[in-house]
Amino acid sequence: MRDVQFKPQSPAWLAAMTALAALTLSACTLGPSGQAPVMPQPAGYAAEATPATLGPEQARQKFVLGQRAVPQWWQAYGSPQLSAWVEEALRNNHSLAQADRNLASARLQLRAQINESLWPTIDAVGQASRQRALGLPNLGAPTNLYNVFAGQIRASYTFDLFGVERYANSALAAEVDAQSYQLDAARRAVVANVVITAINAASLHAQVAQTERLVALAEGDVADLERRATLGAVSGDDVLAARASAQSLRATLPGLQAQWLGARHALAVLMGRTPDQAPVDLDIDALHLPPEVPLSVPSELLRQRPDILAADAALKVAAAQEAVATAEMFPSLSISASFGQSGFTWAKATGGAGAVWGLGASLTQPLFHGGALRSRREAAKEAYLASEANYRQTVLNAFQNVADSLVALGHDADALQAAAAARQASEQGWRNAQKRARLGAYAASAERAGERQYLNARLGEIRATASRMSNTATLFQAMGVGMEAAPAQAGATP
Repeated sequence: MRDVQFKPQSPAWLAAMTALAALTLSACTLGPSGQAPVMPQPAGYAAEATPATLGPEQARQKFVLGQRAVPQWWQAYGSPQLSAWVEEALRNNHSLAQADRNLASARLQLRAQINESLWPTIDAVGQASRQRALGLPNLGAPTNLYNVFAGQIRASYTFDLFGVERYANSALAAEVDAQSYQLDAARRAVVANVVITAINAASLHAQVAQTERLVALAEGDVADLERRATLGAVSGDDVLAARASAQSLRATLPGLQAQWLGARHALAVLMGRTPDQAPVDLDIDALHLPPEVPLSVPSELLRQRPDILAADAALKVAAAQEAVATAEMFPSLSISASFGQSGFTWAKATGGAGAVWGLGASLTQPLFHGGALRSRREAAKEAYLASEANYRQTVLNAFQNVADSLVALGHDADALQAAAAARQASEQGWRNAQKRARLGAYAASAERAGERQYLNARLGEIRATASRMSNTATLFQAMGVGMEAAPAQAGATP
């Protein structure tokens, strides 16, 4: 047998070197691993230790460290109507539908790209043309007219020697994962927004009712002073001062009513309805403060929050894109084949003499592209480092989000406790004034003053209650716990 010698100029030498390089690089990767960097694991979230319980006995919340929350956390508010609204929003919110369709489209694009990279492309080509060409000098006619009929099957395939297609598929798969996490984040945001907006609308509704009563009491004071002024018991300045106070209080109503209706409209749109189909407000007093709030440890938070998971997927995208940019600097090998019939007449094109075929192979090694390939590789490296920094910042932002929510809940508990105590004291004073007024010991104005003090204290309690309930929803969302599809409740009414 004759020995085969490889010369540097021969195609056999180039093919052998390409195969050797492919085998060498098959055991290693051309880019970073894409693994998330190690992040600090703090013992707690906030600068100050989080207490195990918050609030007074009648409005106490307990934090359960290390426990995962139930997926349908909104049911902890004890309102079937609120749960029905959340489920309606998850079904009908158009932003969620758009994100869901985008995710489905991305998955189909990934499938198309993988199939295209795994299998050869095969195409059927049919051609019929009439051409006019110049003839040979001094031989025959100066121009030739002729027909061309051809039909071929063409196939081509590019060998993924250095993983260009494989890394490109990995990048697209990680992008699909990122979109999946973004959809999850959008679902969580819609749920939290429905809960918070419903609480806000219920609070504003109650505030409007309390403020309207305050305006009525102020106008009662004006009418009483006007009667007393006609008797000379008070001066005209006293009447003017009371009238100005009543009008100032009335001036706060339009803005409060606009906020209330705006919250109702926002809730309707979140649920996929038109604003005129806004649901009836909840009763703020009928909502229950969730008694237990599971608090995941920081290490678990990294595996629960969709924004962190999306940042991790983006890191894998950048790693795969860096590998693609590196692999594009190495040779590529393609083969092609074609078989068909061709001729200058239809009869010849379909006969045995018209059979045509071709086979070919192409080995391409980039030599000089003006530094473009190296620049793309360096750009991909910088993009990977940027994704790594983005992941670190996303984790820190998540820790801050939880810490701020915990601090806000602590202050809410203190504010609610103080507001509830003020409301109880002012309510007792008002009831006592009512009793004395019935016995003739107090003037009607004194009774109105007692009720006014109670209503102002009640407004403070309503705001504090709504703030604590809303911040509880924010903490549930900040935990990033898993969600499951909630079964639709039959017979839910607005």
